[in-house]
Amino acid sequence: MLYTALEALHRYTLLESPTGDPVRLGELAEVLEADAARAGFTVTREPHPTGDHLLWSIPSTGSEGAPTLLLTHYDTVWPVGTLETMPWSVESDVIRGPGVYDTKAGIAALLESVTGLTTHPEIRVIVVADEEIGSPTAGDLVRSEAGRAGMVLGLEPPHPGGDLKTGRRGSTRARIEVTGVEAHAALDPDAGANAIDELIDQLLRVRAGVADRPVLLNTGTIAGGGRTNVVAGSAYADLGLRFVAPEDEEAVISLLTDLRPVNAKAEVTTTLLSRRPTWRPSPPGADLLQRITMAAAGIGQQIGGRPADGAADTNTTGSLGVPTVDGLAPRGGGAHARTEWVSAIGVGERVALLGALLAG
Repeated sequence: MLYTALEALHRYTLLESPTGDPVRLGELAEVLEADAARAGFTVTREPHPTGDHLLWSIPSTGSEGAPTLLLTHYDTVWPVGTLETMPWSVESDVIRGPGVYDTKAGIAALLESVTGLTTHPEIRVIVVADEEIGSPTAGDLVRSEAGRAGMVLGLEPPHPGGDLKTGRRGSTRARIEVTGVEAHAALDPDAGANAIDELIDQLLRVRAGVADRPVLLNTGTIAGGGRTNVVAGSAYADLGLRFVAPEDEEAVISLLTDLRPVNAKAEVTTTLLSRRPTWRPSPPGADLLQRITMAAAGIGQQIGGRPADGAADTNTTGSLGVPTVDGLAPRGGGAHARTEWVSAIGVGERVALLGALLAG
């Protein structure tokens, strides 16, 4: 069983699948769909220009109740060519390669876990193509599927050591764009409006607005202007924000969308690139975690759970009140880092645990 999952993980890792590359994502999607069909799933797609979302399902057999929904993704943060300097390798229990931990091992474990199931509720899976940039095209699909699910299992990486995730910070990605007025920087600077200067003023305003709140703010990208002798006519910055409480999320997003120019000649617009609501721990989630810990104990595993700082598609389902637990991919470490690795033994552990959970 473990060998099959590791062989699949090897194949998936060698097919690089960066977010936003529909050709590379499509190549991996074909392999994933073939494996899913062999595992007993009916496979369909929701097409998108930047990468298709994959939908898999197995009808219930001998078990009543609402479907179990599993959420995962097949895009990674790694650009094509990463394998040349970060190759697949196996040394003792450590498997390395781009995307092995986040989260191709989770897909491999899932497909192995359904083999041989005889009694189970309907199983539905969404494999998202753009999770690493906030799932901007997958939100409606996740919400629609969550509305019919009895529970949601997230196949994102777990906490270090393997504990599960019972809540997540809200996550919003926003772009502030400034349109200024170009002019000669020496001969007629007052005729212009410097977009870069205006953008700096707006970033300071945003930073002041979050200073007294438990909000993580990261200015991840900034660009603009052209020549040093031309007043900059355009500039933008992409922000990443993380929230603990919905009220902080609402206040900061309101601040962003209500930004007004300091220089009357400039124009300022804010676009929300993606938004995942805050998922707070809840009684339904606690009940699901207890169910998982009991299933784990029944197969000789010990597992716990607690909230996490990172965001994922489970933010959406958890915030809707659907019983949700994430972190069911195999244990490892180094997500988004060149030290990324996953435990070979951990893959087998998750195959066993997912099989026990999906059997209902």
